[in-house]
Amino acid sequence: MEVRDILMTIFSALLAQNFVLYRIIGICPYVGVSRKLESSMGMGMAVIFVVTMAGAVTWCVQKYLLDPFNVSYLQTVAFILVIAALVQLVEMFLLKTSPTLYTALGIYLPLITTNCVVFAVAVLNIREGYSFLKAVIFSASAAAGFSLALMLMAGIREELELTGLPRSLRGFPIAFIVAALMAIAFMGFSGMRL
Repeated sequence: MEVRDILMTIFSALLAQNFVLYRIIGICPYVGVSRKLESSMGMGMAVIFVVTMAGAVTWCVQKYLLDPFNVSYLQTVAFILVIAALVQLVEMFLLKTSPTLYTALGIYLPLITTNCVVFAVAVLNIREGYSFLKAVIFSASAAAGFSLALMLMAGIREELELTGLPRSLRGFPIAFIVAALMAIAFMGFSGMRL
């Protein structure tokens, strides 16, 4: 794998084809956790860990377990089990090391298990025929792109709390308007080539 290919993979997953702002995947935690920058940073780090590890582990499960035994039809079940186990590890780690962050993330932390970004990245690694290294790079880049979008949204929403928004726009309405404008801005990256 050459350096240009690695850079294209990172750029594409991070900006040009961002899972939230380009592919419109993972909207629930994107809108739900993006109220405070601190909680979105914690969620972003958790997602980066889970998606990167899930990408690596599910690639191995597919190549060394499902494909050799010709049971690829069990891919969805196997991938969800791997993702659930990784999320449990993150939950236990956060509960022990940062109870305030664990509480701040609330219900959204266990929802990483069902976050379609995690599953989509794992499936795309297999569908695109990525090597192990490229799958890990793509997974980490896609998760970093999700985290970037999450933190940008949180920063904007924190600033919007200080403005005199009309009552009808407060909360989710302005969040969806901001998300749409951010998606339009990120579309500018789609035409760029390295």
